[in-house]
Amino acid sequence: MKILLVYPQYPPTFWSFKYALPFVGKKAAFPPLGLLTVASMLPSEWEKKVIDMNVSKLEDKDIKWADLVFVSAMIIQKQSVKAVFKRCRALGKKIVAGGPLFTTGHEEFEKEADHFVLNEAEITLPLFLRDLESGKLKRIYTSSEFPDISRTPIPLWNLIDLRPYSSMSLQYSRGCPFNCEFCDIVIMNGRVPRSKSKDQILKELDVIYARNWKGNVFFVDDNFIGNKEVLKKEILPYLAQWMKERNYPFSFNTEASINLADDEDLMRLLSEAGFNTVFIGIETPDEGGLKECGKFQNINRNLIASIKKIQGFGLQVQAGFIVGFDSDTPSIFDRQINFIQRSGIVTAMVGVLEALPKTRLYNRLNREGRLLKKSSGNNTEGLLNFIPKMDVKTLLGGHKRILSTIYSPKNYYQRVRTFLKNYKPVKNRAWTLSPEDFRAFLGSVWHLGIREKGREYYWLLLINTLFRRPGMFPLAVTLSIYGYHFRKLSSR
Repeated sequence: MKILLVYPQYPPTFWSFKYALPFVGKKAAFPPLGLLTVASMLPSEWEKKVIDMNVSKLEDKDIKWADLVFVSAMIIQKQSVKAVFKRCRALGKKIVAGGPLFTTGHEEFEKEADHFVLNEAEITLPLFLRDLESGKLKRIYTSSEFPDISRTPIPLWNLIDLRPYSSMSLQYSRGCPFNCEFCDIVIMNGRVPRSKSKDQILKELDVIYARNWKGNVFFVDDNFIGNKEVLKKEILPYLAQWMKERNYPFSFNTEASINLADDEDLMRLLSEAGFNTVFIGIETPDEGGLKECGKFQNINRNLIASIKKIQGFGLQVQAGFIVGFDSDTPSIFDRQINFIQRSGIVTAMVGVLEALPKTRLYNRLNREGRLLKKSSGNNTEGLLNFIPKMDVKTLLGGHKRILSTIYSPKNYYQRVRTFLKNYKPVKNRAWTLSPEDFRAFLGSVWHLGIREKGREYYWLLLINTLFRRPGMFPLAVTLSIYGYHFRKLSSR
């Protein structure tokens, strides 16, 4: 059996880093971890080929080679998915579809895919394989169970070339203990975090390390600190030891909730283990909006102080923000701008509220007759899929104003400086400059220091950093390049 596993194209978005990747000679930010994991669950004697359309072209010869075409995607990849389906059907190939896009919305593709393997593959894929062997395949394979991921096999990293990517990916846990109204994590992965063992994590890192990877590794967990005690006792100390023994080949980043700031031991352990960045859903500085969406972990706390505390433990805070809550008034736009600037959150993903399929928000708006269309999966585009309480023109104009303000050169570089003043990374690891780093620096000098408007702020940041915190110079260059990507994206 010959299996082609296809990861459709990802459009330019906040996290695609499309405009930043050329600085380091990369084509995509992250590899298709889900497909590589699915590939490891297929019979070992089968031939397998992975095509990530973000780094290489899907050729007709690849499709013709396969007996079955597996396609996995997120909502944001929908248009590329449809194009892939059309090509496969034209060449007479059977399509097996899975992943978040289909788990929450397979009905839209009933006429295009032959089989749907939904929810988590550890449960539904074996059912599909059993029926495939017996010649009695069903249309849909689904389950409400949440599998024990301590039995999940190591992804087949040998199926892809690592060089086109700026980061590798790894998953430690699934699920999140919180239940925000707009979020679909609970639908797909549940509220009780399930995690892999220490041995699994270290083995996965061993495989990536053996491929000579050096650089960033992203833990793609829904909420990495969902079970803090297990993390502190059974994972992070061993991860820190693994990193130390290999002279810190990786730097880690992940997603977490703001209650990370309440646990100094956890922050210290994360930093010692090699984590330097966490993405946190801040959403809004307005408590009315936080209560409305059920983000109770963010309520009754000084959010700015929590962010600065995390930064002080050597963890850069990237964050998501939302406008368009029913409780929002026109003052929210200035409040968001002021909050982001004061916090020193350099990477601020600001989006318009979006009703994702089957979420509590989607169901509520549906009951209220306020849904307009399917979600695009990209809330930073400034497109509404529901009728807001605020005037539409005011909401969309305010969203655009936030982006143009926080990513203007003056405000962006000032925010980098605010962050660097408060950032205290672990001192037992020295910066090492790779050829890619040097290439990125030269590219930044040309594009940001010579060609771009606002170049005086670029030079002010670099000179200030070089003299006051020279160890942070590579990070200052990296964040400058990120700013270029965000400005290009927000001006589209």
